[in-house]
Amino acid sequence: MRFFHLSDLHIGLKLMNHDLAEDQEHILQEIVRLAEERQPDAIVIAGDIYDKAVPSAEAVARFDRFVTALARRVPQAEIMMISGNHDSAERVNVFRQVLARQHIHMIGRPPALPAETIAKVTLTDEYGPVNFYLLPFVKPSMVKLITGTDKDGNNFSYDEAVHRLILREELAEQERNVLVSHQFYLSTGKDDTIERSASELVTVGNIDSVQGDILNRFDYAALGHIHKAQRLNGRDCCRYCGTPLACSFSEEGQQKGVIEVELGAKGDVATTVLPLKPLRQVRTIKDTLANVLAQPSGDYVSITLTDADDYLAGDTRDRLMACFPHLLHVGRENREQADYPLEREMAVQLSPFDLCRDFLQDMDAEEETLLASVINEVQEAGK
Repeated sequence: MRFFHLSDLHIGLKLMNHDLAEDQEHILQEIVRLAEERQPDAIVIAGDIYDKAVPSAEAVARFDRFVTALARRVPQAEIMMISGNHDSAERVNVFRQVLARQHIHMIGRPPALPAETIAKVTLTDEYGPVNFYLLPFVKPSMVKLITGTDKDGNNFSYDEAVHRLILREELAEQERNVLVSHQFYLSTGKDDTIERSASELVTVGNIDSVQGDILNRFDYAALGHIHKAQRLNGRDCCRYCGTPLACSFSEEGQQKGVIEVELGAKGDVATTVLPLKPLRQVRTIKDTLANVLAQPSGDYVSITLTDADDYLAGDTRDRLMACFPHLLHVGRENREQADYPLEREMAVQLSPFDLCRDFLQDMDAEEETLLASVINEVQEAGK
């Protein structure tokens, strides 16, 4: 059986307040092209479908076009996806039963009641069943009726809650089992082996981390949440797919791609990374103005000027924009403020929701939904 492993589409994402609609449309079409060419049996998306819990109408339409194209061009494939920490669980979960009949499985909520289990989709090939366990982003409070609480009545840690939730599943050990999950899994016993990106929501003290030993129960773990593609525990069958498109300048130089997973008989797993070519790369340049102007580029660029002179000509910005039409930031070395704070000018055009979200930064999907509700009430009251 062959399936695609994707994650962290972050549809609706902005890079330093620049709309990436054209870039996202391009990369989603690239994924569709690969799917049509390779004809996988399944396509899994391991969370963070959208960049916001309340996505724009344009973002929803873009995702709709993407899924519709996949369904048309790879008609035999089961399309499976879960919500991530950026998504609204309820929005992803809507029409779940109806969509499942069309071979599209959108799982927004983890099990919450003792009678519920992790959503499972079973496919079959010449070697027998393959069980896909679809586990959306879990916060301990979501599953406390299943996992219980500690002796003081407090919720368990992320690590304990996720371990308890997965361990209660009765896996058919003789069959092939795949976990699709969106959590911050660590290599077992290690806290510093996962490479993070500036675009990720990072909790203080990594309180949301989960030890990766629990993933050993599965033949393959299709993980989301971390933006750089990488293996966990050194296992090729336990992988973060990473984002298909760079979400920040910290992801400069990363090769983005789709992971194609081949499952043979029990224990036989092979993976191949199918490269994705973006419309534009992200680049950082640090040099003198003269040297910077000598290397024009159509990529998204962040520039740090190292000129010793305090004074730069008034037309410097225009000269830079002529060489770098997608310039997003210009700074001066050893200076607190950029001479040309482009992102500050762009911020004036942001909606109240985007301004609050950019200021608060580390909101989860539930908090974003609450913020949107408050802003809507204030705006309605002002009419």
